Amino acid sequence: MSEVEKSEIDYGGREEEIETFMSKKSRLTLQVVGSAIFGALSLVFSLFVVPYLPRTPEGFAYFDPVSIIWVTCFLIFGPLSGILCCLIGMFALFPFDPFAPIGPLMKFSATFSLIFIPILLLYMVNQGKTKRMSQKLKEPKTYIIYGALGVAFRLAIMVMLNTIVYLAFYGSEGLEYWIVIVILLNALTSVWDLLIPYLIVFGAKIDQNFEIW
Repeated sequence: MSEVEKSEIDYGGREEEIETFMSKKSRLTLQVVGSAIFGALSLVFSLFVVPYLPRTPEGFAYFDPVSIIWVTCFLIFGPLSGILCCLIGMFALFPFDPFAPIGPLMKFSATFSLIFIPILLLYMVNQGKTKRMSQKLKEPKTYIIYGALGVAFRLAIMVMLNTIVYLAFYGSEGLEYWIVIVILLNALTSVWDLLIPYLIVFGAKIDQNFEIW
């Protein structure tokens, strides 16, 4: 093989490596920018929409657009963006939430615990496979199973956290009633948090426009 042929092969390899690197870099940029945009959008909804939502006598909203936005970010841009969006949105809420820091921390815990199990399972199941994880999650059966496990994990986390907070502020009286409300409302909002983003992202085929993960 001549030196010229070797140079062409080497150059071609470097070009492919640079292209792959740039592709990964662009993907990471999109994920970070996407999480920042959706995190900021969740703050806008929290300030101008959430206060007017119908609520239970205990003050719980029947659905949470902030969490819906965070989960939508996860479905479009992937696990990294989903987690970053939750963090950005949580910290953005601190100056404005009248129940800060407990309110934003609870919102973060509820959403993060909901998407954590699906993220974990996707990484475990998709190891060594070329199929994009978003397409695996897009399958209705997979989404329902992973989502149900996420809901169960969320309920466990939120019952534990609400028990701690309730005991710290109010003592043990009325705790059982409060926990029942926490379970029912978190189960209901989890359905909206999973269903609405799925219809937005996969129903409208937004994922096909990005193909990030």
